[in-house]
Amino acid sequence: MQHYTVGQAAHLLGVSTDTARRWADAGKIPTHREGQGTSGRRLIDGRDLAAFAVNLAQRAQDDDDSVRSSVRNSFPGIITAVKLGDVSAQVEIQAGPHRLVSLLTRESVEELGLEVGMRASARVKSTSVHIDIS
Repeated sequence: MQHYTVGQAAHLLGVSTDTARRWADAGKIPTHREGQGTSGRRLIDGRDLAAFAVNLAQRAQDDDDSVRSSVRNSFPGIITAVKLGDVSAQVEIQAGPHRLVSLLTRESVEELGLEVGMRASARVKSTSVHIDIS
């Protein structure tokens, strides 16, 4: 059976290695270690990856927001600041000459693992700024 590293799986799924690693850490994609012990690379069985890819595509198709998103409103950049409050959070992205600020819940920031230095895209819709990590 074909096996993939987390990096290869990320490439095939069109996401960053960090995103694929977070999915694997959360148990969304089953992994096993190469060789014996816990020091080998994490590998994903081809069948598990295929099933996950189908499920991911189905969820994206069901998500109207992702289907209707306009590329012209997307600003790829880098996270330059993450300010956490008790309940809310503020994330700043520098995208070329543009500084975009998104206000979201602290829980969302923690769940996505957002931190300074990560690549991310800000999507502006009306007066809202959404963050996509890549």
